Amino acid sequence: MPAPETPEARHDADSGASDAFDPRSAATQRTLIGRCLELAARAEDDGDVPVGAVVVAGDGTVLGTGSNTRERDVDPAGHAEINALREAAAVRGSWQLADCTLAVTLEPCPMCAGAIVLSRIRTVIFGAWDEKAGASGSVFDILREPRLNHWVEVHPGVREPECAAQLRSFFADRLR
Repeated sequence: MPAPETPEARHDADSGASDAFDPRSAATQRTLIGRCLELAARAEDDGDVPVGAVVVAGDGTVLGTGSNTRERDVDPAGHAEINALREAAAVRGSWQLADCTLAVTLEPCPMCAGAIVLSRIRTVIFGAWDEKAGASGSVFDILREPRLNHWVEVHPGVREPECAAQLRSFFADRLR
């Protein structure tokens, strides 16, 4: 297994970002979810639920990546989104990520949706819906809750079949 990338190395490698970064573009969304699928595979290699996330600045620069690490780190908050947000905040030197987009393979849960709102993420792109614990439009809609002080633009179902298949395969293997 290759050594994990440091946030600084990944930031340098990905800093050839384009001024034309548009999180509403279908091509951009598909590309971001593709990166998340790769990160999710890392979580699965560690015996964790395969979920991957990436935080991208307004200019397209990758600020943070994450995968689930609950099992590896024995951390109930070790969700892909939390890990990506933490890394992005560290790289940026601020918890406020107001111009950023977060992409993730699975609809964020209530904990992650709360962290997304509190970090002021502008846009969330996700793959598979989570009909049991989703908090971005399925069970709850924390990201667009009108009583909160920040609302997030949500783009669901990007590469949904691939994201859902990765999760189904993981859980099917556990039942054998």
